[in-house]
Amino acid sequence: MKARNCLIFGGSGQIGRNLLRKLTKNNYKVTVVTRNIHQKSYIIKTQANAGYIDIVESNIFEEKKIRKLFKNADICINLIGILFEQKKGNTFKNIHTVFPGLLAKLCKEYKLKHFIHLSALGINEAENSDYAKSKLNGETEVLNNFPLATILRPSVVYSVDDNFTTNFMTLLNRLPFFPIYYNGNTKFTPIHCSDLTDIIYHIISKNIYSKIIECVGPEEITFKEILQRLLKLINKQRILIPLPLPLANISTSLFEMLPKPPLTRDQLRLLKYDNVLSGKYKSNFEIGVPSIRYFDEEVKKYCYMWRDGGQFSTEKYSSNNDLEEK
Repeated sequence: MKARNCLIFGGSGQIGRNLLRKLTKNNYKVTVVTRNIHQKSYIIKTQANAGYIDIVESNIFEEKKIRKLFKNADICINLIGILFEQKKGNTFKNIHTVFPGLLAKLCKEYKLKHFIHLSALGINEAENSDYAKSKLNGETEVLNNFPLATILRPSVVYSVDDNFTTNFMTLLNRLPFFPIYYNGNTKFTPIHCSDLTDIIYHIISKNIYSKIIECVGPEEITFKEILQRLLKLINKQRILIPLPLPLANISTSLFEMLPKPPLTRDQLRLLKYDNVLSGKYKSNFEIGVPSIRYFDEEVKKYCYMWRDGGQFSTEKYSSNNDLEEK
């Protein structure tokens, strides 16, 4: 079988690293574009045997340099996304709308076989979120410029390398109490990173061209339940305090002064909306790739890093009934 060439943007993140291993094990050659080869290459190179991965350093908006990479590519995959805006052009519009549109145009120009673009679940309803609006506009740009593209809308993606469960366990480990927003009732369907990369590989290997696919895990869990489960896994008891929206807005405006804010005002607006299947599009279950990894079982594999005694901890998991709440 002749190796197919995949061009990946965002290959050094948690999804990218898992996907690199999946693709190269199955005889795909991969070119990864990174903006800082000195910081990222040592991570990327270790994901596969020599000869399967090429690393190119480039700003994602250097069109002349990026254009050359499309000449030998069969498939383009865009995994780049940001949760909050920063300086130097890292805005929602540039990253989620303009850049995907540029990739789609190049895919069409160089007649690539496929373009897979990672978006986000629940963005249709979140009309007052700048993040959601930029993602929706990006999807429009992609489909207008390359109608054969497949757009994936995953729920929250988690793994040992994530910024979701790991950040929450760090905060829950350090703080005596933890705020919950909208009474913790927002619903999520978290999907494990390996399940998501299985979906991407299935789409590539089976030549699936569905415009939008919603990607979810096997469980529907509220925000409050996620915190309770994490507390149970790290053997901590913390007070979960529902925070009124005016106070929540004040706290998030203060968080935004930090280099990496744990929560922004835009994320707070997004948190109001459930992150579950809409029923308007196909899901990963419908295309034949059901999620098989359950939240507690997977987080249990790495939660010991936040437990007293670490991997040598002998404490039993605490019961949800032991958690205090005001």
